[in-house]
Amino acid sequence: MNIAILHSIIRAEEKLLLQEFKKRNIEITRIDDRKLTFNLSNLEEFKKFDCVLERCVNHTRALYTLGILNSVGVRTINPFETAHVCGDKLLTTIALEKAGVPTPIARVAYTPDSALEAIEEMGYPCVVKPCVGSWGRLIAKLNDREAAEAVLEHKKILGSYHHSTFYIQQYIKKSGRDIRSFVIGDECIAAIYRTSKHWKTNTATGGVASNCPLNDELKEISIKAARAVNGDIVAVDLIETDSGYTVIEVNYTMEFRNSITTTGVDIPARIVDYILK
Repeated sequence: MNIAILHSIIRAEEKLLLQEFKKRNIEITRIDDRKLTFNLSNLEEFKKFDCVLERCVNHTRALYTLGILNSVGVRTINPFETAHVCGDKLLTTIALEKAGVPTPIARVAYTPDSALEAIEEMGYPCVVKPCVGSWGRLIAKLNDREAAEAVLEHKKILGSYHHSTFYIQQYIKKSGRDIRSFVIGDECIAAIYRTSKHWKTNTATGGVASNCPLNDELKEISIKAARAVNGDIVAVDLIETDSGYTVIEVNYTMEFRNSITTTGVDIPARIVDYILK
């Protein structure tokens, strides 16, 4: 089997995956996206791969590379479709709604005036997010009209692609924690709580990970969310509510370094198992 890993810098996760392949005496081709070039008229050299595992840091590089590889029949994990949907919060919401997966109410607007109108109709507090982004960056909780006006003005003046569409999401109180579950294939293998005194609970912004016991409801909604985005290997972010779990987003290049010891599940081994299968 001819397997490659598409990567940027080699983080802890990629080191763990490479070590796992080495333990099984499987040679892996490393494709560094910082050095990668494509001749779009001749992609024969990439057809030799049976599978390419995507582990890029940069969403745009991952998305385009997966699209190119899939166009010539190369099996990638995850596929272009999954990266395209998961990399955009608006598209993720559409996919989850279509699949009947509970997710916070969201509205989309294209000008500050229409965005303010949508925010007022939704009510405070609410959350404004860039459609494309990660690690909790550029996310703002709006508690009143003054905060909304200030944030919308900033986004208008900044004027980058990330600020050109206003994605407004219902704020759901987390009680100090949320959940990240890990789905590989048709199985939810583990989950963690992410706890923080701040309303953002991302581990990238200081959230503390602890083991979250799996139950049938959590496994079912996690798998359903993964299927909604056609994901092979994904992490699902959820919030506990009085009516059950609600999915916030789905991550297609999941980080897991802090979740192996926490959950007792050998996540890199399970990933390699799935790839080989």
